[in-house]
Amino acid sequence: MKQFTQWLTRGGDKMGSLGALVSAMGCAMCFPAIASLGAAVGLAFLARWEGLFINTLLPFFAWLVLIMNAVGWFSHRQWHRSVLGMVGPTLLLLSLYPWFRYAWSTEITYTALGMMAAVSVWDLVSPANRRCARDGNAISSNPR
Repeated sequence: MKQFTQWLTRGGDKMGSLGALVSAMGCAMCFPAIASLGAAVGLAFLARWEGLFINTLLPFFAWLVLIMNAVGWFSHRQWHRSVLGMVGPTLLLLSLYPWFRYAWSTEITYTALGMMAAVSVWDLVSPANRRCARDGNAISSNPR
């Protein structure tokens, strides 16, 4: 069960971050810098489903990453990893809903998408390992 949870949280985090990035690439009006990158790699056909991507898929993938990072804390017990993994999707959801009417929400959205991608790459390069037991004590590196 432990390996399944670890696989689920790591995979869900990557899929959510990739889905959020592809969803942003499909909206040329909302995210021109990311949409131009999407058009360069051949994703310009996604423009006709712009409303679906911004109103449904982008928040769905942000919630997915947020939940997977929260569940991942139970697997590795590293609060700094979980907090960094949860800041990006939280900022993305805030920039899509309550902060949308402000001009600076676009910069927050780009920052949030960048943070989500950076934390996913960090997790690929340096996977989280459990540092403490369920009772809060450190785990010995040399089990006897």
